[in-house]
Parts: sequence; structure tokens; C-alpha cells
Amino acid sequence: MGKDKFENEDLIKHGWPEDVWFHVDKLSSAHVYLRLKGQTWETISEELLQDLAQLCKANSIEGNKKDNITIIYTPWTNLLKRGDMATGQVSFKNPQKVKRVHVATRENAIVNRLNKTKREEYPDLVAMRLDRDKEEARAKRNEARRLAQEERKLQEERKKLKEQRDYARIFEEARKDKNWKPAKVTEDIFGDSSSDGESAAGPDDDFSDLL
Repeated sequence: MGKDKFENEDLIKHGWPEDVWFHVDKLSSAHVYLRLKGQTWETISEELLQDLAQLCKANSIEGNKKDNITIIYTPWTNLLKRGDMATGQVSFKNPQKVKRVHVATRENAIVNRLNKTKREEYPDLVAMRLDRDKEEARAKRNEARRLAQEERKLQEERKKLKEQRDYARIFEEARKDKNWKPAKVTEDIFGDSSSDGESAAGPDDDFSDLL
């Protein structure tokens, strides 16, 4: 949450894609941000929305004094900042991507609970965003490598399967050929092999030249 328009400007400039921006509608107020983890901005619970709405109201000089006000919220990626806008001022790229929460009155129990957990920090927003982007890029590279390995493995399995199918097809075609017979192999006394059409050595063969 920004304390003034200058901090609000920094938050606008260096927000994260996971951030959701909250503000009192049509009144001056602090810019309150919710950084999401593992969920979308459309699925924020009603209880959390009420906490954020009360926080916005409590940090609006005019809004804190009024009942029945509206809090608007939208993803940080939907914020529009033009060069001719005042410091801390924003608009929306898509006004239809803005939701609203009605706040009937200030709920002191909620505001007091939130104030007890309040921490004031002055982080380096530029460095934080750079670190976040580096981590995202690293995760994308690792995912790309994983997908490439899976694709190579799948291609190898497809190749093996194709080779098996081709072999089975050739064997089946050969089996259906009526003229095809498996070759008979006989073995002579010296262990040499001969196929059909050749005779193994008989007892009358002369091997005297070998002596």
C-alpha cells in the first residue's frame, strides 16, 4: 500500500502481473495491492475482499467519513498510465475488467485486526521486479527443456513402434506368399552350414589331400 501519491506512482510503475489493485471509487485513497499466489483475481474470497475494501476505506480521508461507498479493483496489468496524467493517477485499459465491492460502513473490528498485523517496509521495488522476472524466465527455460525432452522421448517411442509395425508387416506378407518356405539348414561334420540345394559330406568323400 502506498502512503502518498509518490509511493502510489512507484507501485503503479513496478507492479507485478500477479498483483490486484484496489482503490476507493471516485475519491482519493491509498492504492492497495494484493499479490496473488496460485489463484486468479476472479476467485478472491469474499472475506478477503471485505478486508481489502475496509483497508481502502480506512486510508481515504474522505471515504473514511462516508457510508455506502464503492471500492473498485482490477489486475495490475489492466492499469493504464499515460504521460499526461498526474502523479499517482491511473486509468484502465479495459473498463469492463474492473469489479466493485460495496462498503456500507466502516468495520472497526476488521480495521483494528489489520492494523495489528501492519508492517512498514521500504523495499527496492525495481530490484524485486527484476528478481521476479529472472525467476520467471528461469522457470520458463526449465519448462521448455522438460517439454523438449518429453518430445524427444515420444519421437523415439514412435520410431520404435513404427519399426516394429514395419517388421510385422513384412513378415506377414512373406508368410502369405505361397512360394515362401523357411530355409532348411544342415550342418556337416566340420560345423559348416549348407542350405537347400547343397549336400553335406558323405562317407565316400575323399579327404586324403588334407592328410
